Amino acid sequence: MKLEEAIVFLLANAGYGMRMEHIAREINAQGLFTRWDKEPVSSPQVFACVMSHPSTFVKTEGLVRLLM
Repeated sequence: MKLEEAIVFLLANAGYGMRMEHIAREINAQGLFTRWDKEPVSSPQVFACVMSHPSTFVKTEGLVRLLM
């Protein structure tokens, strides 16, 4: 699963917006994405992914939501 897909999965199942830190923590806890260097996903990495997919995600009031 790609990082973008992991974020979509979490947000779709949560049904509400989530903070970057919470997304990173849940991705690592559930093992949804593994980095090539086996390090845990960080909130800056989640931020970079969210910002590079503006047609999928929206960031408002500190929360990431799916763009519907």
